[in-house]
Amino acid sequence: MCYSAQIWADFRKYERFGGKLNIKEFTKLAGWTKKKGNWMKVVPKAMRRAMTDATSGSLDMGTVEMAREADAEAIALIAADIGVQEARLVDANAKLVSAKPTKKAENDRRIATNKIDAGKKKLDDMASPAPADGVDRIWPGYVAPVMIRDPATGERSVVPMRYWCRLPGWTEADEIEKPGTYNARRDKLSTMWRKVFGHQHGIMVVDRFYESVYLHNLQGRQLAPGEREQSVEILFTPATRENLFVACLWTYIEAAGDDPGFYTFAAITDDPPLEVVEAGHDRCPIPIQEKDIDAWLDPNPNDLPSLYAILDRRVRPYYEHQLAKPEI
Repeated sequence: MCYSAQIWADFRKYERFGGKLNIKEFTKLAGWTKKKGNWMKVVPKAMRRAMTDATSGSLDMGTVEMAREADAEAIALIAADIGVQEARLVDANAKLVSAKPTKKAENDRRIATNKIDAGKKKLDDMASPAPADGVDRIWPGYVAPVMIRDPATGERSVVPMRYWCRLPGWTEADEIEKPGTYNARRDKLSTMWRKVFGHQHGIMVVDRFYESVYLHNLQGRQLAPGEREQSVEILFTPATRENLFVACLWTYIEAAGDDPGFYTFAAITDDPPLEVVEAGHDRCPIPIQEKDIDAWLDPNPNDLPSLYAILDRRVRPYYEHQLAKPEI
């Protein structure tokens, strides 16, 4: 798990479970991603819209304005890039009708045309409404709302976190070298994850999740002679259509240089149920029971058996699966 997942990107949904927004962290998110040009790249649309469209209640207007500025900045950057590519296209077309058209001009025309089309699709996407249900998709490196326990107040707190955990003591170079830490394997919790498990726990609310599997595994057969492995994307959905409270681990990265401090997290996974195995995948997220949320968010590092017990009595829905539709 889950190389991508369908999450509650609209943080306001967490409020029904007593989650109080950490306004400071959401304001920081908008400012940081705006500065880095990552607002559209790593923040799901439903989460962006929940911030830019807020008029009262959860967010203060300073946060809303910061988010709206990030939105405007992203639009301006995309429009500027389209302008550069349009000039490149005009230049390439002029060279191609000259007496000596070049291969470089052909290549420039192709690249410029593709980038212009991609830029216009991005602008259309930014102008279109967010998913009506407030649910959106994330991949490793994206930001998602995660519910944790506020150490100062003991309340359930909702914090934006990067879905890719940097382990204690790691540098940015370490996490790039070992990029799989969006997945915390249950059988590694007492070793690789020992400095986080029992200390910093969170909950991500998932609607469904996606995995890349080999087609021949999905079809329950061996590769034919000379056949190459072909990957396909599978969508797994609980048959009950229930929301899943996925157990997570998190860390906080202290500010360094121009970068502010930020949260990172991983989803805990385990061996999958039979129906997921038969679909060709070997991991599955661990959704805990709603009644165990508080105990999970307030772990005792001296009582790990109780934490393992929460994972063991997980919710066990039957996962239906289907080929995921390609994104346009």
